[in-house]
Amino acid sequence: MGDIFYNTKKSLKDIIYSSIGRCIQEGIFDKTEMPPFIIEEPSDKIRGDFSTNIAMVSAKSFKKAPIKIAEEIGKKLILDGSYFKKFEIAGSGFINFFVKKEFFIDILKEVYKEKQNYGKNKDGGLKKVMVEFVSANPTGPMHIGNARGGSLGDSLANILKYNGYNVEKEFYINDAGNQIEKFGKSLEARYMQEIYGEKEYNFPEDGYQGEDIKVHVKNYIKDGLNERLEDLDIEERSKKLVDYALPINLEKLKEDLLKYGIKYDNWFKESSLYQDKTVEEILKKLEKNGYTYEKDGAIWYKGRDLGEDQDSVLIRENKNPTYFAADIAYHYNKFEKRKFDKVINIWGADHHGHVGRIKGSMDAIGLDGNKLDIVLMQLVRLVRDGEVVKVSKRTGKSITLVDLLEEVPLDAARFFFNMKNHNTHLEFDLDLAIEESSNNPVYYVQYAYARICSIIKYMERSEKSDISDIDKNLNLLEKKEEIEIIRFIGNFPEEIREACKGYDPSKIVKYSIELATYFHKFYNNCRVHIDDVKLASARYFLILCIKILFENIAELINIKLLEEM
Repeated sequence: MGDIFYNTKKSLKDIIYSSIGRCIQEGIFDKTEMPPFIIEEPSDKIRGDFSTNIAMVSAKSFKKAPIKIAEEIGKKLILDGSYFKKFEIAGSGFINFFVKKEFFIDILKEVYKEKQNYGKNKDGGLKKVMVEFVSANPTGPMHIGNARGGSLGDSLANILKYNGYNVEKEFYINDAGNQIEKFGKSLEARYMQEIYGEKEYNFPEDGYQGEDIKVHVKNYIKDGLNERLEDLDIEERSKKLVDYALPINLEKLKEDLLKYGIKYDNWFKESSLYQDKTVEEILKKLEKNGYTYEKDGAIWYKGRDLGEDQDSVLIRENKNPTYFAADIAYHYNKFEKRKFDKVINIWGADHHGHVGRIKGSMDAIGLDGNKLDIVLMQLVRLVRDGEVVKVSKRTGKSITLVDLLEEVPLDAARFFFNMKNHNTHLEFDLDLAIEESSNNPVYYVQYAYARICSIIKYMERSEKSDISDIDKNLNLLEKKEEIEIIRFIGNFPEEIREACKGYDPSKIVKYSIELATYFHKFYNNCRVHIDDVKLASARYFLILCIKILFENIAELINIKLLEEM
């Protein structure tokens, strides 16, 4: 898979190194270790297409003024056989390079040749990576934080695939532990209230107050499953109600996530870690490695020995494992049993205190905590008419993912949730998300694509859509707006790399908005259907390439593009 921008910057580095090598060989520079230097694109393209700071950073090494170093490097530069036609020395020693027209022509030819593969690379070497995200508590509906995590995790998985990783998406089902115990107590109390009346049976203070708990109980009785649970003891009664309600909740979670465009490779149950003795296995490993001790009838983890602020309970006095023990076992399963090379968890920012603890626990059981990356996601604020919104207009309760999707189009929701880096608090403007104007960024992008499709259909009805001899026509693309958008298209593979390095899908969303801006600028200044058949054909080819890019972006962030709007 090609990447002209990446390879051109790499070749320029080699050209510069070769020039310095000649200078050293001739005694112009002392033989010394070369400091790192950068090659970047100047914001003002009058200064060149690429620029390097090599002369400034090597002044100490070569014991010369940067301008002198730049001049000597320039004398020994050999640009033959490259995309570069000339260079200039500017300011205090920057060396600016200018590319030939073939550079831009070959970018377009590469896009058209690669099509849906344009932007993909093999950097990941097919290493096995898991992205675990959302993993919402199955005792209730998904909230807005889950919606942001879903969009982030799904898009990140796609970006990792584009970078050559073998990726699996996983949902961790908390079907054991405190949440399920509380869920069972809440169901049991509502059941007894349904039978004897609310005044006759107390509801636990820490129970789940949601209407869904009452609905489960009513449906249990309505479905004819009432086996006089009131005659059973509390634990049995709770278990029967959980066994009834939990699968319903899980099925609803799966349905809601599918509506949101997310399909997981794995749904992993916490309970399986107890069934296959993985929890017991990691407790033995921690004990063997000297990271546990007993105190007050409980088994503790020596977190302080691994740099944590405090130790943590693994097994409570009642012999029940804590969530932390299950979490260690779950990650042991990921690395040791399923052999993932890298695991990426997407958590809410409120879990920041758990990051060092879980990474340290991997080291404690003999694994490498550096293979576990945690992406912390900041809070979302929903805004309508400039005011923060906390409840649904339909239900009068906290807004869930389903409530949001009833009000906001799916594509807008996914797009908006990825408009900011995960480290940034996100303000989701409900009014803007449904507005059909260029102020709405997702509409702006979709409208650009629809306009492209319209141009293509119009051109296909004329003789100017013939691209069989396009190589001879592409050199006619020389207007500023044409070169700007081609250069921007050429940067797409690098954006994919950067989005992968930073686990940051917002880079792709922002790129799509910029691409739409470049396209509208091109459209307003460069008519495609013109009398000059050769130039019309070249611009038509450019339009085809822009269309390919929009489609690849849509695949990455999982939104739909419309041919008509």
